[in-house]
Amino acid sequence: MAGRRGPDRILDFLLRTGPFGDGFGAVPDGLTLDKLIAAPHGIDFGALEPRLPNVLRTQSGKIELATQQLIDDLKRLEVFSQEKIDEAQLTLVGRRDLRSHNSWLHNVEVLVKGKDRCTLQIHPNDASRLGVAQGSAVRIASRVGSVDAPVEITELIREGVVSLPHGWGHSMPGTNTKVASSRAGVNSNILTDEQRLDPLSGTSVLNGIPVSVTVL
Repeated sequence: MAGRRGPDRILDFLLRTGPFGDGFGAVPDGLTLDKLIAAPHGIDFGALEPRLPNVLRTQSGKIELATQQLIDDLKRLEVFSQEKIDEAQLTLVGRRDLRSHNSWLHNVEVLVKGKDRCTLQIHPNDASRLGVAQGSAVRIASRVGSVDAPVEITELIREGVVSLPHGWGHSMPGTNTKVASSRAGVNSNILTDEQRLDPLSGTSVLNGIPVSVTVL
């Protein structure tokens, strides 16, 4: 590893400390990055070895898809699904983009050029009801905050639902990314309500947030 730098050094370390690695000389015939490079057609380690159920730590020794905790929590889901939100509100969900991975690819010029992809997607019927036009600026507000974004009218989204992608908001204080800042977008986490939690997992509710949408 001494002569390697950057990703090659990391990859060599992972290969050598992995299940087939040479352990830095402890296993003379073990795998290294040099051996992998010398085998352009790959290295055959034989048939896959079964690991189940030995690696499972469940009491039943099986993959438990419907644990009692999940079954018990369905009652709360039934109550939630029957709750009625204000008719003026829409349900906000997130989305991903083919050329985006969270936030870090937004500083690569070739991946962010072109049309704005940090848009609020909305169904045509909702857009008509709210009086918003394609590309117009709107304010999306939840109980705890608001952000402004351009509208993208599309039938790909369900009526009553709007969508903002996550990973944007590069104009926030402390950011120092020239390319990303020029196409900053908005941080959808500003709309996340700290009072909306999933008690079973203890995580924040990042999808299904009640919001209002108004024209600017």
